[in-house]
Amino acid sequence: MKKVSLWLVILVITVSMVAVFSLNGCKKEAAPAEEEAAPAEEAAAGEQFITIHWAQWAPADYLEKLSKGFTTETGIKVTVEQTPWETFVQKYNTEMIAHSDAWDIIVGDSQDIGNMAVNGHYVDLTDWIIEHGVDKTFTPASLTYFAEYPKGAGKYYAVPCEGDGLAWAYRKDLFGDPDNMAAFESEYGYELGVPTSWDMLKDVAEFFHDPDNGFYGVAIYGDNGYDSLAMFAEQCIWSFGGELGDYSTYEVDGLLNSEGAIAGIEYYYDLFKFVPPGFGGAFYLETNDAFVSGIVPMSCNYLAFFPGLANEETNPYAADTGYFACPPQKGPDGVERQFAALGGQGASVVTYSKKQDLAFKWLEWFVKPETQLEWARLGGYTCNAEVLASDEFLSFTPYNPTFKKTMEIFKDWWACPEYDELLRTFSEDIANYVVAGNGTAEEALNKCVEDWEEIFGAAGYYD
Repeated sequence: MKKVSLWLVILVITVSMVAVFSLNGCKKEAAPAEEEAAPAEEAAAGEQFITIHWAQWAPADYLEKLSKGFTTETGIKVTVEQTPWETFVQKYNTEMIAHSDAWDIIVGDSQDIGNMAVNGHYVDLTDWIIEHGVDKTFTPASLTYFAEYPKGAGKYYAVPCEGDGLAWAYRKDLFGDPDNMAAFESEYGYELGVPTSWDMLKDVAEFFHDPDNGFYGVAIYGDNGYDSLAMFAEQCIWSFGGELGDYSTYEVDGLLNSEGAIAGIEYYYDLFKFVPPGFGGAFYLETNDAFVSGIVPMSCNYLAFFPGLANEETNPYAADTGYFACPPQKGPDGVERQFAALGGQGASVVTYSKKQDLAFKWLEWFVKPETQLEWARLGGYTCNAEVLASDEFLSFTPYNPTFKKTMEIFKDWWACPEYDELLRTFSEDIANYVVAGNGTAEEALNKCVEDWEEIFGAAGYYD
């Protein structure tokens, strides 16, 4: 998941996160309030140790468990200090502004890497990444979006740690039902199956949509108070041939409101007609809930929340649940593209750490293929290309093949320091059309172009 610096928003959605992680088996038992920011245990005199800061969830537990192997090899102890999601980004931003050496590594949000790099809080890892071959062993997309800033500059400030992205779950029993298959082919002129395009996905949603009987066509994000709607919208824009803008020049006019971008947002509006009632406020919790409640045939969510769909204790349809990556789509220009919205975090060395030498030893160990395979085995999401392609990885879970494909097609939001302002205005402008039904897609995107140009202008990018 991505965290923005709109702290009130984060606080509100975190109430839902507790329920989500209980559902999908990914949530660590919450610590009492007075223990939330408890510091790492002090090491014994002369003992070497490092402290990693991450959000409070199961992957952080996996990382601490994984790091026991590093301690066995080196004698260097590793503590993963966890902060609840509602204060995670706020806490590490506050500590970095104060030049704190409380942590040696931060597993921070991909969107925040520009802020951390520009303000000097993260060590430049460019030479280290090239020296250790990380640029050759990790997927190019993961390096670009988890590690690089500015995009395309070849400067790296993180090592991809927890990969994630939006993908789909579907009911294999419904898709494979002979009556459904016959009825679908009769109505649409081709076979019902896993969508091979966004156009086909909409046909499938329309076919299954039966609100009179409490069944709906699809579960997708609709909440505009966080990055949910924005993340779903951006992958529609990219798939139909649009862009959020030029990440190097900050040009948005003609890109964000291009023919392809307009087509993508019009598609989002049309698909949103087939969601369950109340999905104008839906995020990852509601999409999972709709699926396990048996009221939709397919849903889109971050892969981080798929463990709950594969678990028979939390999903009564687990045995009949299949998974697929965001499909390709031909845009108005006739060119086929395939993209998914990114989630996840990279591991960065803190500039103010007094144990950078030990932090680099940990990174060197973490990027090894054998460590990455064990990371995936424990439940982490690797971005190592060799591990992603291995038969062992692909067999770990029923959705790992989908994860591998998603890691090859994802793109990310703006990573500049103003990303949260861009996110807020985009979400408001697009929701006004997609959810509220006001105006047109072109009008919504033109409004967003105006908002973004004002933000970039105030930041001095056009000087």
